[in-house]
Amino acid sequence: MSVGSIVRRLFGPYEHQISAAYRAIYLDLDSLIGRIRLWKPEAMRILEIGCGEGAVTERLRIAYPEADITAIDITPRVGRLYRGSRDRVRFIQCSIQDLVAREPPPFDLVMLCDVLHHVPVELRQGLLDAIAATVAPQGLFVFKDWEKNNAPIHALCYLSDRWLTGDRIHYMSRDEFRQRLARSFGESAIVDEARVGPWWNNLAFLISPGAKNA
Repeated sequence: MSVGSIVRRLFGPYEHQISAAYRAIYLDLDSLIGRIRLWKPEAMRILEIGCGEGAVTERLRIAYPEADITAIDITPRVGRLYRGSRDRVRFIQCSIQDLVAREPPPFDLVMLCDVLHHVPVELRQGLLDAIAATVAPQGLFVFKDWEKNNAPIHALCYLSDRWLTGDRIHYMSRDEFRQRLARSFGESAIVDEARVGPWWNNLAFLISPGAKNA
């Protein structure tokens, strides 16, 4: 168990609120979901990869009340802090490769938020390749991660992420993100990008596999 997990459990019934307050220092989740809604106003089958304890899933459930949402993570704590409606939402402890093998894709909205910098560098392209197999031809993939720079907030983000999770964190630049995404989806499939508050480091990309063949 990571240091962060141990510390957060000490908060008892206040863990959900304190975790949300900590996350808000670095990312405005409501702003992120608002951006996704602009990109994809309607979705019926959603896949969230690396959902963690369910913070983003809560907001996806509100934003897309008619959708069936599958949220996966390799952690045994998958969905532990989720406080939304469980109707049409399922949490599964598995990898994306396992999910693809066990049930037929595709999904019309797939999301990967602040996961890639936790993944060992040598496994990142394989992860994105596997994700590409889950997106419907007319579906969308939203990729969001923290871009590295020399700002003090970046140093603080790295130190807190490294200490709380225990992972070997490795952030990338905007160009590195685009290169990785282009290898798996094609350069023309990257149709938009946006910065999300409260920090410029929060960078989201919209990937449309259908645009690759248009």
